[in-house]
Amino acid sequence: MTTEPSSPRTAARAVDLTKIYGKDDTQVVALGGVTVEFAAGRFTAIMGPSGSGKSTLMHCMAALDSSTSGEVYIGDTELSGLNDKELTKLRRDKIGFVFQAFNLIPTLTARENITLPLDIAGRSIDKDWFDNVIATVGLADRLSHKPNQLSGGQQQRVACARALVSKPEIIFADEPTGNLDSRSGTEVLSFLRRSVREFDQTIVMVTHDPSAAAYSDRVLFLADGQIVDEMTDPTAEKVLERMKGFDSVGQQA
Repeated sequence: MTTEPSSPRTAARAVDLTKIYGKDDTQVVALGGVTVEFAAGRFTAIMGPSGSGKSTLMHCMAALDSSTSGEVYIGDTELSGLNDKELTKLRRDKIGFVFQAFNLIPTLTARENITLPLDIAGRSIDKDWFDNVIATVGLADRLSHKPNQLSGGQQQRVACARALVSKPEIIFADEPTGNLDSRSGTEVLSFLRRSVREFDQTIVMVTHDPSAAAYSDRVLFLADGQIVDEMTDPTAEKVLERMKGFDSVGQQA
């Protein structure tokens, strides 16, 4: 019998995180003082109605956008104290990204797209780790293909492998199955789930899909720039039921 550690390591956290767009009459509070932790080796989904702040939260956590106030930490590093060069290095060395639009370079092969972050950083490839990631993502016979020779699901798995190959502390995934059919989406989500279970990877995923959220360990629900609820060991049915609650509140307002 195994026991959980009493104080799991935190991969990322925010303290009183606020993000405001615009000024005066046009001011929009996208995040209103959010405090949250993301435990290492766990898969967290972020959900909420359109305009709830879920993408803003992820972008601020991933150092893709700056906060208006509050603190964001990746590991023990606080982001607001970093200059542009240091932020670039942090994103390159400690963070992996998977986007809805794949963001692959069309002129490069799958292998070249996967190793691109390491090539840019001048870091050598850990061959055993690379082979392990490729085997897990199921792309060994597609490495010489360019993106236009791959299906949408295969392209997104290339993007997932690219995020993993540099061994980041945390991967942020923004609607990673949004452009995929259900079968391809299942392939990608299964791979993300396996990377948490087998590689102890930390993943934070923004999604609107209850079925996608069911692959996570924990779901955070946002509304009006605030975390209003969370769920552990989610199922698609439980998540859908909770999301219906947001819809009914919106209709009453």
